[in-house]
Amino acid sequence: MRKPLIAAVLALSCVSAGSAAAAPADHRDPLDAETLTTIRSEFGKLMVLANRHDLEAIHQMFWQSPSALLVAKSAIPANGNWAGFWGNAAIDRKLHDIAASGPVVLQPDFSKLKVVGLTRDVAESYAPMTITVSYAGQDGTPKPFLMIIDWIRTGKDWKVASEIILPVPPPPAAKG
Repeated sequence: MRKPLIAAVLALSCVSAGSAAAAPADHRDPLDAETLTTIRSEFGKLMVLANRHDLEAIHQMFWQSPSALLVAKSAIPANGNWAGFWGNAAIDRKLHDIAASGPVVLQPDFSKLKVVGLTRDVAESYAPMTITVSYAGQDGTPKPFLMIIDWIRTGKDWKVASEIILPVPPPPAAKG
């Protein structure tokens, strides 16, 4: 019993040490510059489609899988304030509900858009943005968010495997 426990502790400490260490200086992204540019372009296209409320085109940008994920504001108290919506039918319903709530405007800070390859077939993008939306009790005031997207290569195309939209909390009140 002690040997498995010791092995688990050692494995966990190796994982922890590895995650705290910086990437080696000779780290090379598994995706070439052209592919990273393609994904940046797909991100821009997704923003245009979202601002147009082109739900059919957005649907086509998502990976068609029960494992596709959208994390967004929930209108159902039992789900909590923010929730995960798994699979294309749930994602389509959620995006439809958000679009039907009124104007939705996403304004990404493209100067801070970061795209990295995780493997030859998976990439991740990160962008801070301002979102104006009146969905689920939001008042339509532009607010800061972070958007993190995992992209998956399907054939020659890059599809959204997961889109995580996180609200940026306000800064803490200054102590007086």
